[in-house]
Amino acid sequence: MSKRGIKDLDTMSSYISLRDIKPDLILSSLALRAQLTADKIAKKVDYRGKIHYMNELYMVRPEKVLDILSLQENQYDSIFLIGHNPELTELSNSLIKENLSKLPTLGVIGIALDIDNWSDIRDSIGEIDIFIYPKQFRYYMPREIKRTLKNIEDEI
Repeated sequence: MSKRGIKDLDTMSSYISLRDIKPDLILSSLALRAQLTADKIAKKVDYRGKIHYMNELYMVRPEKVLDILSLQENQYDSIFLIGHNPELTELSNSLIKENLSKLPTLGVIGIALDIDNWSDIRDSIGEIDIFIYPKQFRYYMPREIKRTLKNIEDEI
């Protein structure tokens, strides 16, 4: 991962942590960069569960990801998916009524789903709850994130 990639990942994971966004489950592509991303985010948000690294999340159609999500246990309210483009952009667009041109690299989209059970997941059932990406923080970065990034740089 490049220096910029590491900094962008630190920024995004810091933002998620500061907003107290916590997953009940993390599903990640088996690709190395996705695994590194999942590991970093899990550590930053103090995720204590198992990260499920899945070959099925690498270069797969949105319908297949919906199938994977539909099989999840209902005890999970919040699931983080770590994957790739264009697949995640296509999945996001299938779940919401809007149309994103592209989910940027290390972009984070949170979609609130109007479902009671994961088996109820289908197209056009969600609304964007959060949408952030690294370029948003290039010219203005909240102090709280700057502090966490400084702490990370001190550790290196």
